[in-house]
Amino acid sequence: MKNTFKISALALAFAAFAFSAKAQTTTPTTTSTSTTTTPGGIRYSIGVDAGIPVGNFKDNYKWNLGGSVQADIPVLSNQLFVTVNAGYNNIFGKKDIDGIAGNDATAFHLIPVKAGLKYFIIPNFYVQGEAGAAFLLNRKDVGVDKSTAFVYAPQIGVQFPVSASSFIDAGIRYEATTKYTTGVDNSKVSFIGLRVAYGF
Repeated sequence: MKNTFKISALALAFAAFAFSAKAQTTTPTTTSTSTTTTPGGIRYSIGVDAGIPVGNFKDNYKWNLGGSVQADIPVLSNQLFVTVNAGYNNIFGKKDIDGIAGNDATAFHLIPVKAGLKYFIIPNFYVQGEAGAAFLLNRKDVGVDKSTAFVYAPQIGVQFPVSASSFIDAGIRYEATTKYTTGVDNSKVSFIGLRVAYGF
């Protein structure tokens, strides 16, 4: 119940922030990025996320798959945006760890909620940094102490139009959390991820 309340509160706060920014934003002029925006200048995207665990986390986990929605709110024409991102990640555990039959790692079910900045260095190529909270939905099954951890994710990517009203956004990021159990390094989630999204 506490998790549901936290997630709802964050979602409402981000929605209010996005609405406020939209109300104050004028339509940006077209630049060489040639990327579509809505009349208010906000770009929305829905994407598929996949990744490969790194660091100590890769000892027990093999890959992850999920999805996310994102809003890019213009701050400086078509070059600098505030981003708001929420999604779901299923991180699949390895089976028969250390060659022991039945010694399987329980999957992590995460809802990361992040906000940050996206900056286009050159037309269609950007760097992005986000931070927020990652909510663990199955804390008891995984056997950790906490259900919420700080998450951060630097990313690079490309964004290009496919029509007058849509675009593709593809980015590679490193995403990591703080520990879900104090003093246990293996309880930190970290992976190299790929997001491919359709934007409108």
